[in-house]
Amino acid sequence: MTATFRMLTTGYVGPRTASTVSLVRDGDTVVVVDPGMVADRALILDPLAEEGVSPQRVTDVVFSHHHPDHTLNAALFPTARFHDHWAIYQNDVWTDRPADGFAISPSIRLAATPGHTAEDISTLVDTADGLVVFTHLWWSADGPAEDPYATDPEALHASRAKVLALSPALIVPGHGAAFEPDGATPA
Repeated sequence: MTATFRMLTTGYVGPRTASTVSLVRDGDTVVVVDPGMVADRALILDPLAEEGVSPQRVTDVVFSHHHPDHTLNAALFPTARFHDHWAIYQNDVWTDRPADGFAISPSIRLAATPGHTAEDISTLVDTADGLVVFTHLWWSADGPAEDPYATDPEALHASRAKVLALSPALIVPGHGAAFEPDGATPA
């Protein structure tokens, strides 16, 4: 089985900031990645409704990291499990587990990809068109090549190389449109 995805809203940075928010489905597993800052919550909820998914049907939410621009709208999904770098949270239950290698479903898994923060993770999704990686290792296809807020630039470049070695068909960056990596993609 392979998963499908849709970008609910494409993020941006500048005088205003929004995260790229995505929907991933694999059978009964319905995941929202990085439900952060957007100009209006309808930019998340309306495309979700177009997909026939109510907020209550979202089973899992993944945070690439804990900056508010990637987490602010988490409460829109009241029945979801929440995943970060070291645990799963649901209601009042906190379950410790490392994210690296954790499988949310047969086609969706998490990978530790530090660099932007020490706690960054990426969501790896096997689709019919190949591997899609949801990550903050890149802000957008246009850069910046050097993350100005990276807590560990060396780790960031190592994590980028690790992701590119997986030969992803598509990268969904933290603040931009999905792009196909190529030889010019900064490692």
